[in-house]
Amino acid sequence: MSRTICGAASSLFVLALALTLSSGSAHAQSKPPLKIGGILDMSSLYADITGPGSETAAKMAVEDFGGEVLGRKIEVLAADHLNKADLAANIARDMLDNQGVEMIYDVAASATALAAGEIAKARNKIIIFNGPGSVRLSNEACGPYTVHYVFDTFAQANVTGLAAVKSGLDTWFFLTADYAFGQDLEKDTTSVVVKSGGKVLGSVRHPLNTSDFSSFLLQAQASKAKVIGLANAGGDTINAVKQAAEFGLTKGGQKLSPLLAFVSDIDSVGLETAQGLLVAEAFYWDLNDDTRAFTKRFMARTKRVPTSAQAGVYSSVSHYLKAVKTAGTTDPDAVMKVMRATPIDDMFAHGGRIREDGRMVHDMYLFEVKKPSESKGKSDDYKLLATVPGNEAFQSLEASRCPLVKK
Repeated sequence: MSRTICGAASSLFVLALALTLSSGSAHAQSKPPLKIGGILDMSSLYADITGPGSETAAKMAVEDFGGEVLGRKIEVLAADHLNKADLAANIARDMLDNQGVEMIYDVAASATALAAGEIAKARNKIIIFNGPGSVRLSNEACGPYTVHYVFDTFAQANVTGLAAVKSGLDTWFFLTADYAFGQDLEKDTTSVVVKSGGKVLGSVRHPLNTSDFSSFLLQAQASKAKVIGLANAGGDTINAVKQAAEFGLTKGGQKLSPLLAFVSDIDSVGLETAQGLLVAEAFYWDLNDDTRAFTKRFMARTKRVPTSAQAGVYSSVSHYLKAVKTAGTTDPDAVMKVMRATPIDDMFAHGGRIREDGRMVHDMYLFEVKKPSESKGKSDDYKLLATVPGNEAFQSLEASRCPLVKK
């Protein structure tokens, strides 16, 4: 009789233990997902630079990390801001207030980034900028949870403008996209040109997403400047370069300098037209074995090589997730502390670091676009001319206008 009772008690203990373990497992599975949200240009002039490729890069980072952190599944969201600042702000507000997003990535274009950044700042949420370039993002518009990861107008101007003036291209005329990014790029490049002993002979502003550059190019041609600086990006840069070739500007002796160009832009223009251009980039797919390995996996999904912005998305999302794991929480203060303290060493950057103003400092590269005869195939576009250390390429912390920087 006692054996029967003991056996029954033992069975009940096993059953109770199983129920407890089952309950614990169900509790773990019931944890809400960790959501990260991309605010992207999916359909307009920056779609090739960021867009669907940035969403793919974020998903690759999540998959390579293992798909979950702290027992929570990681979800990647994405929305199209249509290059409208008010829409970007509304998307950021909805993601953070209603959808449970805990980190925003990319936010292609500067005006949209500045708008979304204010929303994230007001809610104490981490926002990482990969596609936008305005140096204001790590200056006046900086915040304790803001990271400017890939490039900015200061570095683009510094790397490209300095090299050009040193080579004797010392008179400039600017074609400038009439919004925050273009204005900052013209301002920063002007400063570099003048400090280096060059002169700016004039400039003209054009609307965002311009299809006809003829009147602007005629003004640039009439200036007789040695360099026509293109303070724009994406579709605007592509159209300006193509139409400048049609006008015969380069054959007449003037040189085009796209102050922000991506490998996707060069592919669209073609080497016949783009050859000889000087381009500053934060990343190039064919730099080394690590960049080529990442590119191979990226191309298997997208059928095109990654831009620096897209590679930066992969790197920054990976860095964020590693910080969450190390911190043991998604609390933004704890996560940012780890992100700033941890060097970034991956296919995008070696020895990269996030400063107190949010600027991620890393090497930049100056390339010359190859002649068609030098290229081995599609997207084999660049010859490396120089590697510029991050502390030389980016604005110094001492010169920062970020309120968080202790003077």
